[in-house]
Amino acid sequence: MLWKIGIIGFGNVGQGLAHILNRKKEILKRRYDFEFIVSFIADPVRGSLYNEEGLDLDAILKEMAQKGSLKNRPEFTDKGTLELIELAKADIVAEATITNLETGEPGLSHIRKALSVGSHVVTSNKGPIALAVDELEQIAKNNNVYLRYEAVVLSGTPCINMVMECMSGCDVKSVAGIVNGTTNFILSKMEEGYDYPEALVEAQKLGYAEADPTSDVEGWDSAVKAAIMANLFFGAKIKITDVSRQGITKITREDVLKAKNEGKRIKLIAEVKRQGNDVIASVSPHLIPMTHPLGNVMGPTNALTIATDHLGEVTIIGPGAGRIETGQALLSDMLAIHRFKNA
Repeated sequence: MLWKIGIIGFGNVGQGLAHILNRKKEILKRRYDFEFIVSFIADPVRGSLYNEEGLDLDAILKEMAQKGSLKNRPEFTDKGTLELIELAKADIVAEATITNLETGEPGLSHIRKALSVGSHVVTSNKGPIALAVDELEQIAKNNNVYLRYEAVVLSGTPCINMVMECMSGCDVKSVAGIVNGTTNFILSKMEEGYDYPEALVEAQKLGYAEADPTSDVEGWDSAVKAAIMANLFFGAKIKITDVSRQGITKITREDVLKAKNEGKRIKLIAEVKRQGNDVIASVSPHLIPMTHPLGNVMGPTNALTIATDHLGEVTIIGPGAGRIETGQALLSDMLAIHRFKNA
């Protein structure tokens, strides 16, 4: 089967996926029997492209690197994203637009539309999954397609599929971890002697923090991931506003160094656990012993400890951001759909 793929959002993540698909096309065919074309790219800012016979990813990526725009490509179209989804009816749509934690838009509408026209969807967009995963799963079921979203918690480091598939049969007692690389980088720099403002500026300079870092440093990004894990792993119905949240802005260099002298480190921890019949989700700074796996996770790295009945504690550590890393999560979901449909 030749898979027709559409990419919505051609920023870092969309381009990361395109780089992987372009570089590994022959390997994917040989190793997984996964053959594909990319028939459309939808990005109102950088330019949208459509060619039913397939786009030249190599030329497109070179043009993006040189000009930062696709609007002069011969395949350029002024059709809107929803119109392109309807027109192309791709087999798999990769939705990689910017997250909106309040409405989930425009990604939520993109995913609804793609599933409704019979396209499988893989996404890195946290908003729609946090706000409407049950609705989206029902639309997917009604249209006999798959919705997968490995990338929304730890980017390319597998965690959702590991818990939902590889740990099938286990009861998850709790999950706790570092799910925001920006704050972990800042805290790591503070241990080196930086004050909080200095560490934040360094994170921004290196591209780990946005110009407005509120989502990261105030714990919103971690909170949405905690809500997603609560709903997926524990069957809860938790909204972002239900997550108790405290960021790192009040932590001082002295706090960090004092913890280090006591053999501990301050980490911003997203935690979900059962408490009686309730599921409690929270985000706050924790003192973690250096002897614990989470205590030695430094820099812009993520880690998650999953406590289960059958396996005890399992900790996974890896990158929590990056264009290629997140693109890998989208690819792994595509390959899973390929396996399922060909089983």
